[in-house]
Amino acid sequence: AVAGRSWDACVDVRGYTPRQVRASAETLRDRVGHYVFVSAVSVYADSDRRPIVETHPRLPPAAEDVLEINGETYGPLKVACENLVQLIFAGRCTLLRPQIVAGPHDPSGRYAYWVQRAMRGGEMLAPGDGSDHVQVVDVRDLARFVRTVLEQALGGSFNLAGPRLTWAAFMTLLGARNIVWVPAKILRDAGLTFNDLPLYRPEHSPCSGLMDISPERAHAAGLTWTATEITMRDMQAWCPGQHLDCGLSPERETALIGLARPRVP
Repeated sequence: AVAGRSWDACVDVRGYTPRQVRASAETLRDRVGHYVFVSAVSVYADSDRRPIVETHPRLPPAAEDVLEINGETYGPLKVACENLVQLIFAGRCTLLRPQIVAGPHDPSGRYAYWVQRAMRGGEMLAPGDGSDHVQVVDVRDLARFVRTVLEQALGGSFNLAGPRLTWAAFMTLLGARNIVWVPAKILRDAGLTFNDLPLYRPEHSPCSGLMDISPERAHAAGLTWTATEITMRDMQAWCPGQHLDCGLSPERETALIGLARPRVP
């Protein structure tokens, strides 16, 4: 628990399953005044209505006995966790829904893969045609907003997302020089997963709406952005030597680039 200006609150950053959250929320219900739950934008159902705001429909919640966390269950589990927090703490809770979080020391490697790949040089696969979008939130912006929530006793739900960039702009930010755009159809036909091409969700594909998150409510409440150039610079300083468990192997990347080249008769 942490002390705010006039209230005590807890910040739950480790609640992934309903069982975890029920245990922590029920234990703290009579001990702290407010429960801040760090959820995720993955709670939202996919839709053509963009951008996604806090009132957007959520996915159906997972059952409380679901313990496995994977790409299919992650969003429904977070919905179930949110529901429990709201039930147990009633009007004494805040739900924070961050976009993909980026920054130094991120063990997921989702952002770091692209930084490492661009720094390695050589011919580099760029997904799509440059017009798709990527959106993350700097971990330091998330942390500062949590402090704002505590200091100002803010309640309700907040989306936390950074600037929305085209992939062409993201490649420029990476400093990638020798890129080859590989069409989305080739990538789809190759059966690539989000782990193979982290951050990439082609427009109008499943979950592509999660790359169009509105943080306007949080901005009005005090969310500030770290410049994308600073996030990139700090990642470039941290990434060398880091072992990542996501991204394309050099061999597969080369093969996909070959499929994108015009065939000479």
